[in-house]
This record gives sequence, C-alpha cells and structure tokens, in this order.
Amino acid sequence: MAASIFTRIINGEIPCHKVYEDDRVIAFLDINPLSPGHTLIVPKEPAETVDKLSDESASAIGRVLPRISRAVLAATGAKAFNILQNNGAGAHQAVFHVHFHIIPKFESGQGLGIGWKPGKLEDGAALASRIAAAI
Repeated sequence: MAASIFTRIINGEIPCHKVYEDDRVIAFLDINPLSPGHTLIVPKEPAETVDKLSDESASAIGRVLPRISRAVLAATGAKAFNILQNNGAGAHQAVFHVHFHIIPKFESGQGLGIGWKPGKLEDGAALASRIAAAI
C-alpha cells in the first residue's frame, strides 16, 4: 500500500489537530469539515479498506468510536451525528487508508447530506446463506 496523507500524519510528517491517540488509533479534526467538529478516526495499521483491516485494529476503532463520538457531541453541542466510512473509489473513498468520519449534524443543516434510494430485497434467503458461508 502506498503511503497516504494519513500515514504521513500518523508518522508526524504532517501536523494535525489531534483529539485522541493510542497504540492503534489516531483521531483528528478534518481539515475540510462538513460541520464544526468533523473528526476522522484512523487506524495506524496501513489498510486501504475495512475488509483488509486486522481484527485487532478493527477492535481498537470499535472501542474508541463511541467515546470520541460522545466527546464531539459534548464539545460542539450537536444533538445528532453521522458516522461515515467508505471502501473503494466506487464507494467515494478519496484517501485509501481506512478512516471513519464523525460528522456532527446541526439544525442549521450543517453536516452530512445523503440521498437514499432503497430497492427491494430479492431472494434474501439465498443471499444471506452465501454471505454466512463466506464468513
């Protein structure tokens, strides 16, 4: 995996507004925020997408995600927020190092705006069976 901007931040080559760090995870403010408090949580392990992330790094993210979310809400006064995580260019991933966005949503409309076009589940039993078998 090529070194990303996040790798350079993790290595201290690029400054950031850090809000949290431990052995496996770093969290810092997004420099192009959708709203005040928009925070990125990044594993230190260099993996491009979640499916390539180790169980240990995934667990570390899961452990701190609620804690950092609570802190963002407390610091910004936001009452709602989105957690966004994209995998692959086709899913709008722009930096190819796993990262999670915590994006506060405000009554003013600041925050993440999404369109949701639900489809219909076709042959759910067969699909669920294939997924379960792959696990």
